[in-house]
Amino acid sequence: MSYFTMDRRQFLKAAGAGAAAVSMTDLGVALAEAATKGGVRKGRILKPGEKLRMAAVGCGGKGQSDIMNSVNAGVEIVALCDADFKRGLDVFKKFPEVPKFKDFRKMLLEMDDKIDAVTVSTPDHMHFPAAMMAITMGKHVYVQKPLTHTIWEARALTEAARKHQVVTQMGNQGHAGEGIRLVREWIQSGGIGDVREVHIWCNRPIWPQGCTRPTEVEPVPETLDWNAWLGVAPERPYNSCYMPFKWRGWWDFGCGALGDMACHQMDAAFWSLDLKYPISVEATSEGMTDESAPKRSKIIYKFPKRGKMPELTLYWYDGDNSSQVCPRPKGLEESRKMPSSGQYIVGEKGTIFDETDYCRSPRLIPESAMQAFKRPPKTIPRVPNGDPHIEWVNACHGGPKPGSNFDYSGPFTEMVLLGNLAIRVGKKVKWDGKKLKADLPEAQKLVTKPYRVF
Repeated sequence: MSYFTMDRRQFLKAAGAGAAAVSMTDLGVALAEAATKGGVRKGRILKPGEKLRMAAVGCGGKGQSDIMNSVNAGVEIVALCDADFKRGLDVFKKFPEVPKFKDFRKMLLEMDDKIDAVTVSTPDHMHFPAAMMAITMGKHVYVQKPLTHTIWEARALTEAARKHQVVTQMGNQGHAGEGIRLVREWIQSGGIGDVREVHIWCNRPIWPQGCTRPTEVEPVPETLDWNAWLGVAPERPYNSCYMPFKWRGWWDFGCGALGDMACHQMDAAFWSLDLKYPISVEATSEGMTDESAPKRSKIIYKFPKRGKMPELTLYWYDGDNSSQVCPRPKGLEESRKMPSSGQYIVGEKGTIFDETDYCRSPRLIPESAMQAFKRPPKTIPRVPNGDPHIEWVNACHGGPKPGSNFDYSGPFTEMVLLGNLAIRVGKKVKWDGKKLKADLPEAQKLVTKPYRVF
């Protein structure tokens, strides 16, 4: 097997020739020609009444719901790809005449002129290669959260999307909802005063973590292309402990509990408080191994002043005891239990409390404060049905830019994934977000990763 790495400077140089995806995944001369044909390829904005022709990378689990929600938003499915045809079977049956593939590269090259847009709903480690190839070929993309597997990848995708002028959306669906808009309007209007503290807790992982690599080798299922599923990850024998769903706990494939839920639960604070880059992050954890994310963790992000907003500390807690570890907020009635997942934002004049994963039901606490609260006007445009797929499809037809487009969700993912960087080094990390630079060499190594040529 062989591996190669690329830093940001090399990426920008390669992207100037439209070849970033080629370099990252060894796609070959065919992709280079496809991606650069006629110069830099750009996303095509559809005419009114024209169907968005969509291909999907990942058809099981979340991939299935992304496909069907996109169909409900009015797209035409023209190609389907899943490394495991058993996982994709339910979707395949719904579209019997649509071409099916196990390798997204083959799909994109063979179907190039028939595809306008691509959804990417794979394990985290394959978000970047699939999305980057699609973007360089001028395809609009909808990519599941977390946007990428590494911090560097998030920056690279953001810059590539700008260059190729494609419509983008990350699949943190709460960003299209009513609740997050209310939180931003309440905070931006000064309704709870200056905010210096945010607490967020999560009951994940609900899959195995703190694991060591198995020694037994299992036969590869007949329906699975194991090489395509591994993709850019280091080669290893197949074992059922990795898939489906359980890949989240393995560092080579997923981003642990933080990667699963923080792009949902941190969203309201990140957007409403204009957070962007923290200046430091530190973490403690239990049960981590070299191969696998921890069973529990606590992460502390420190943010500088942002305009008139003061310095802020954001606390993240995950694990089966997170609701007990997270301090109980002042103002929460004694009769109310801490939910298994939730968040609260502490302002000088009030505290916003939400007990959902997607900020669907923000309230001031205690309830008497909510009843007395004079709500500010609704100034942020609402998304039809709170549906991020409709928002994305409308944008591909020239509508407003999606809320979780990569200019927003790229920096957001960078911020989220810094927590895993701190978990893995076990030390406080000072961070220069503009330069993607950590003060510790061992932390800097984790900003990117080597890529297997597959």
